[in-house]
Amino acid sequence: MARVKDSNPFGPGLLKFLRELDRNNDRAWFEANQQRYEDEVREPGLAFIRIMAGHVHKISPHLIASDKRAGGSMMRIYRDVRFSKNKAPYKTNLGIQFRHDAGKDVHAPGLYFHVEPKQCFLGCGMWHPDSKSLGAVREAMDDDPKGWKRVRDGKRFRGAWELGGESLKRPPRGYSEDHELIEDLKRKDHIAFCNLSDREITAPGLVAEVVDRFRRSAPYLRWLAEALRLDF
Repeated sequence: MARVKDSNPFGPGLLKFLRELDRNNDRAWFEANQQRYEDEVREPGLAFIRIMAGHVHKISPHLIASDKRAGGSMMRIYRDVRFSKNKAPYKTNLGIQFRHDAGKDVHAPGLYFHVEPKQCFLGCGMWHPDSKSLGAVREAMDDDPKGWKRVRDGKRFRGAWELGGESLKRPPRGYSEDHELIEDLKRKDHIAFCNLSDREITAPGLVAEVVDRFRRSAPYLRWLAEALRLDF
């Protein structure tokens, strides 16, 4: 692993706050603890984005690391409850996305950092891409199955990441059940995950670990971008 000197901005207060928010998910409690949210969650999260910016841009200059307080890489803590049966007003996790700069207009591959007590993980790829994007990825697999398998089974990638997400129960239209890549062609998501422990989130080596995992995802992200005819 290449040496990464940046220090970890997250302290034990991050997970403590999220655990307590999970038990007290209402506006009165959150407003009473607003300063804790700023000190333990938001400001360290923005600092993490600034630390990661240079590393992310080395993976691809098209990946965005924005520390804007609203509309940047850090996802809102406020839940959209308008169409949900769950009316809890706040998310009980910290989510940070480093999305492709084409992501505003089309589905595009990106990186994701998720902190939630006992459910911390990293993600890469595309979650719930639209039918056009799915079709383009399937065509790319079908056109060059060997190329796709080299990326999918690459030692550096698979040593850090595990493919996941939802899949169709039956082959997509135009592909037979006996296709050599049928399980990959059935995918509705093109994402990979790797888990992190709660201890790792506040450990001195967090930034180095995340940078290493993200670097290992680069061939996968590049392949997805090229399948969608996006620069990477």
